[in-house]
Amino acid sequence: VQLVESGGGLAQAGESLTLSCAASGFTLRYYGVGWFRQAPGKEREGVACISSSDGTTRYIDSVKGRFTISRDDAKNTLYLQMNSLKPEDTAVYYCSTTPISNMMCHSYYGLEYWGKGTLVTVSS
Repeated sequence: VQLVESGGGLAQAGESLTLSCAASGFTLRYYGVGWFRQAPGKEREGVACISSSDGTTRYIDSVKGRFTISRDDAKNTLYLQMNSLKPEDTAVYYCSTTPISNMMCHSYYGLEYWGKGTLVTVSS
């Protein structure tokens, strides 16, 4: 079982990046799956999730209208399209099947998997 993130890097404020999370060893669409991030010196926070049952998406307020989470079932891959990036988006981004509290993304199964993360740095 593995989750592998990619797509991080350096961006200027206002630019876009797309993160990918490739799953292997299990079927991603049977899980509620989300993106978390952890900025230097800060606690990890859940950013967005997508439900297994109907693909409903949820976001934290600070990224609503700028980030889009999606899933390609044929590729067993999760994405996070990040537009209008801000310096405060700088963090290591992780994908995980761990539920994000208060987001209520449905999952058929409760096993929790984590990727190793990908660094996003946004300069002003």
